[in-house]
Amino acid sequence: MKKILLLSLLSSNLINAQITVTNNDFATGGDTVRMSLSSDTGLDFVQTGSNQTWDFSSLTPSSQVLDTFHSTTQIPFLAQIQFGNFAPTKYKASYFREATTLPLSQLTFLPVTINNVFQYTRLTADSLTSVGYSMVINDNEIPYKSDTIEKNYEFPMQYGNTTFSRGYTKIDMNPVYDAILIQHRVHSSEIDGWGSIITPFGTFNALRVKHEINELDSVQITVFGQTTWIPLQNPLKRDYEWWTNNQNEPILRISTSDFGGNETISNVQYRDFYRDLSAKVPEINKVEIAIFPNPTSDFLEVKTNESIQKIEIIDLLGKNVLVSEVIESGINISHLNKGYYIVNVTTVNGNYKSVFEKL
Repeated sequence: MKKILLLSLLSSNLINAQITVTNNDFATGGDTVRMSLSSDTGLDFVQTGSNQTWDFSSLTPSSQVLDTFHSTTQIPFLAQIQFGNFAPTKYKASYFREATTLPLSQLTFLPVTINNVFQYTRLTADSLTSVGYSMVINDNEIPYKSDTIEKNYEFPMQYGNTTFSRGYTKIDMNPVYDAILIQHRVHSSEIDGWGSIITPFGTFNALRVKHEINELDSVQITVFGQTTWIPLQNPLKRDYEWWTNNQNEPILRISTSDFGGNETISNVQYRDFYRDLSAKVPEINKVEIAIFPNPTSDFLEVKTNESIQKIEIIDLLGKNVLVSEVIESGINISHLNKGYYIVNVTTVNGNYKSVFEKL
């Protein structure tokens, strides 16, 4: 039995092209981005250069996260002074999000409770910078400006560009507790490749960015008048990112840790649409189906040799925006907003999911 499978590609341009990435391709306050996490540690993060084709189509999601870029209107009260509209220009944040760069897992020996840890970021036409943090220590909200502001990206991003930056932040927990955390980061980046990247989310023209982060952190604690500095152990970190246009986050990010020259993958995230990871995936040969045209602006056709029970259209946040059981003349999608959507087709023999672009 011949299979009819039209693979939905999120980009109609399959020819490698060297692109430019600007600040408009990055998320800002109020945006949300869905990322899938993969446990695949055997990926090739070495291959790079000009006119590449990076094929990561075999990535399998183990879980998903919805990254939230909080608007500055939601900045906690005390942090508004440091990072809100009345802050000095270089500290005026564009958004804040959950912090992932502080070595909090190494501070469990401190007799304090730390939660609601946020990082504040400023996005401008020429750069993206990390301007500070806020956290709640033993129910006390405390903001911390970075004394030296780390530059994460320079715009426009083009093949061959390099960036070097330092970040220095002093987190003084007094008077809640007599301890000081010093974070010192040395950050170098190189756009070392361009070409086409293929993931389960689609095929895109992309730039490859290699970040190398050498972090030297320490904690000063004072007990019974005796001050002690405790160095924290941080391996050399590298992030390999593939950026394209209009996606807000990298299409793929592979993070590694380097212990004594032995570099291993520690985290894999890629841009994705909503997936019900609790559902059993049906055998692909039980459903023969074609969905077209793609992209489309008005009508979507669904052709299959099976009896269709229901067609659902779901946005990338997982919200069901349309349910149809009548498909003789196609599904009218003219009222939907522009963007990418999931088509979930339920037949007597199983389900089929695909993605289309609404123009």
